[in-house]
Amino acid sequence: MIFLPLLLANNTTIDNAPPQEIVQPQEVRPLPGKLNSNPVFNSNSPELVKNEGVLLSTFPPLGKQNPNAHLNYLFRGRFDVFAHHVASPPTPEDLRTLYLGIILHNPTTTPVTIRILQGASHLSQPDAPFVKLPPQVEDPLGRVYAGPGSRVMGDILRGIRQDIFPPKLVIPPKESRMLLNLPIPVKELSPPLNGRSTYVRLESNGGIYGASLAKYAPIDEVTGVERPPTRTEWEKLLKEGELVTPRDRPPSPPNASNLIYGRVAGVSQGSVWNTRITDETGYLTIPAVGESISYGLSTLSGGTFGTNQVQTAPMLVRYPDTAYEAHGNYGVQYSLTLPLYNPTGQPQTVTVRLQTPLKQDTLTDGLRFLSPVSSSVFFRGPIQVRYIDEEATWQNRYFHLVQHRGQMGETLVSQTIPPKRWRLVSLDFLYPPDATPPQVLTIQTDE
Repeated sequence: MIFLPLLLANNTTIDNAPPQEIVQPQEVRPLPGKLNSNPVFNSNSPELVKNEGVLLSTFPPLGKQNPNAHLNYLFRGRFDVFAHHVASPPTPEDLRTLYLGIILHNPTTTPVTIRILQGASHLSQPDAPFVKLPPQVEDPLGRVYAGPGSRVMGDILRGIRQDIFPPKLVIPPKESRMLLNLPIPVKELSPPLNGRSTYVRLESNGGIYGASLAKYAPIDEVTGVERPPTRTEWEKLLKEGELVTPRDRPPSPPNASNLIYGRVAGVSQGSVWNTRITDETGYLTIPAVGESISYGLSTLSGGTFGTNQVQTAPMLVRYPDTAYEAHGNYGVQYSLTLPLYNPTGQPQTVTVRLQTPLKQDTLTDGLRFLSPVSSSVFFRGPIQVRYIDEEATWQNRYFHLVQHRGQMGETLVSQTIPPKRWRLVSLDFLYPPDATPPQVLTIQTDE
């Protein structure tokens, strides 16, 4: 589930010593709340694109040369578009520029207006290369990122709409418009591989079909150089094209003992998990001194930490050889509010952190971490934290996190809570495409 762990990411071994497991006995609770119902156009398979064709189409199959490439799903109201693909030359000599096109179609008899609320699209090279970063860096200006998924999630978290996206699209009856028509160049790169991540939040006042397509840049007849495909050329590919091959490894059945998750191509349901984390008191009572409690984040089948809670977004429609669920919840925003309450007669110092323990479906003694941590990066993205400091000033801070498999994570927030009082802490992040679930949110009372 890591985005290009071998192809683009520059992961290095942390230590040559054999890792030792560190067991942290503690309670892991299900995360309160649930995903909202917003549909997400979720285009992530095949991740490695070596040919032209259809990546994901929710158009009706009627009138298409390859009906199996079209899932017949109509978007209306609020919906999101997520696309995450890598261009890989079909042969070492073929360095043509692959374009990613996302086309939206109005099948109705009246114009449809689509508001573009936020939107970002970045390449791995040169926009957001995989650079080695510390585990935690404060990033007030949004200039820290590693990989296109990391950068795109940071832009959306900050409410950005890139200039490449207009405030709105008006699509006449029975016509189509391009939401995206951007290159993924590989020429002069070594190796000749490049990725593009895209996330867009939309709101439509009418029914809309969507498709993501891959097409090599045509050659201009006059200049003899590459040019972007036209909308007419995209529409022809949509009508006549097949699903892009080669395909990704297909998933195993959901109840298989050897679980293969597969990559996602379809419409998933849920774009935001917004919750206030409390217990029976109406607040979140902090743990006893020296103890911790954790809540699972992006838990999935085979990785629920004993909570039996699968947070994975279900698929409304999908291709038969792609993931049964949106494992990883790429692009899903977690908005978590923690009203931390100190029930004791003494001030208590509490820390909040995000952690990446070893994946477990049932807990044996507690969460497990590694020392040294694995070389594999399992989380790479931004997080926003807000809280009232000891001077009663509202703090709004952004951090970029890089966590390896088995990493305990660093303190995001530290609060000293007076006796019988409470302090509010909130965290927001979009689960980044180049990450591997699950993680936990841990609240610890210091000794």
